[in-house]
Amino acid sequence: MADESSRRTPRTHEARVVRTERIAPHMVRVVLGGEGLGSFATSGFTDHYIKILFAPEGVAYPEPFDLERIRQELPRDQWPAQRTYTVRAWDPAQRELTVDFVVHGDEGLAGPWAARARAGETVRFLGPGGGYAPDPEADWHLLVGDESALPAIAAALEALEEGAVARVLVEVGDADDELKIAAPAGAEVRWLPRRGRPVGEALVEAVRDLDFPEGSVHAFVHGEAGAVRQLRRHLRTERGIPLERLSISGYWRLGKTDEAWRAVKREWNAEVEREERSA
Repeated sequence: MADESSRRTPRTHEARVVRTERIAPHMVRVVLGGEGLGSFATSGFTDHYIKILFAPEGVAYPEPFDLERIRQELPRDQWPAQRTYTVRAWDPAQRELTVDFVVHGDEGLAGPWAARARAGETVRFLGPGGGYAPDPEADWHLLVGDESALPAIAAALEALEEGAVARVLVEVGDADDELKIAAPAGAEVRWLPRRGRPVGEALVEAVRDLDFPEGSVHAFVHGEAGAVRQLRRHLRTERGIPLERLSISGYWRLGKTDEAWRAVKREWNAEVEREERSA
């Protein structure tokens, strides 16, 4: 694997916090804006994501901010940490970018930041990336995930045509974390509060028990990596969904930081693929 400092550095966008809102007990919505978003654009995916940059405590970077120079001139422990978040919405007319953050007290890096973010604060990020949007030719859609996938699931539901058929399963911490999301009449949305159960357990159970509608499915399945691994095995080997009809990956891994998960994710995915071939 190439060293990060030798890779082409993606473009950095700079924005300002416009406003924040606590939309659920464990979720904060942050709206970003400003002239620095003049070159930001999405390309039709519903799972667009950005990588927000967080400077280590006590580290200040010279202006203008130059990520490539930082990586070339500063030791690795002074590079900004990256946290990946789905774009909940992008309004090019208002030049406002909406991002939802899962917050569990002081746990993690991005969640606590979102909880205390104030209007006018500077935010730098890379992106957007992305690769999924609901196929309008599919007979029905399967949307599955935990809180980390909820913004992308909500965006996908908003992109579906009114007559679309969808089965939606979302695992959240508790019933209070359920959100009102727009969905076509043919979409069945089921919330799965954990209430202390292990992460992903209720989600895997619900997918296994789900009666699949007839016809071809286009599926979006994302969340905690251990649960996603079980779901991928079920959907690929037991349900027979072709890989090209399935957008699936572990957004995060229980017990690992974002950096630690990114470091092993490629090999993790390769191991999952080897398991499928031998099944």
